[in-house]
Amino acid sequence: MAFKFEKLKVWQKALDLTDEIDKLTKTFPKEELFILTSQIKRAADSIPLNIAEGSTGQSNAEFTRFLRYALRSDIEVVSCLYIGKRRKYITEKHFLELYKSCEEVLLMINGLIKSLNNNVRTP
Repeated sequence: MAFKFEKLKVWQKALDLTDEIDKLTKTFPKEELFILTSQIKRAADSIPLNIAEGSTGQSNAEFTRFLRYALRSDIEVVSCLYIGKRRKYITEKHFLELYKSCEEVLLMINGLIKSLNNNVRTP
């Protein structure tokens, strides 16, 4: 593995989430293609993309900034899941499975942020 982010479990878990969201959106009605489908896919894809971008040899503070973007995207996915559930595109069971995955990614991102902040040296 040539890139630092490839070793991060949170990046790998975020990739799994994007796969699950992609599968889910294939079941959405066609009229949602440029609305909810597009929004949830972009939000889900943004999670591993921001993790990867932030990990590229920058400072801990800069990496943390990108991790916070990834965190916001994860929360956006959760909100989209609620919308999909309310519109009856997602069953309760599937909603809970994806919600749990989002929660796991959130906890992992928060853990990484905390770890980075603990490694900051003060003069």
